[in-house]
Amino acid sequence: MASSKDYLQFVLEQLSELQEITYRAMMGEFIIYYRGKIVGGIYDDRLLVKPTKSAISYMPTVTYEIPYENAKT
Repeated sequence: MASSKDYLQFVLEQLSELQEITYRAMMGEFIIYYRGKIVGGIYDDRLLVKPTKSAISYMPTVTYEIPYENAKT
């Protein structure tokens, strides 16, 4: 199932205080960039954050999910 542009707009509104947030549509989903680096993506209308050290430090008790079937962890 592809993600909706309405959900993309919702996520972008939530991130609107951050400068330099961009996105790229890719095969019905959206990759989210911050200052030119991938920080996550929207898959099946779910925002998934890339598990970097800084992201993990802000969200230490998260549930990890894969973006799509057979994706790398």
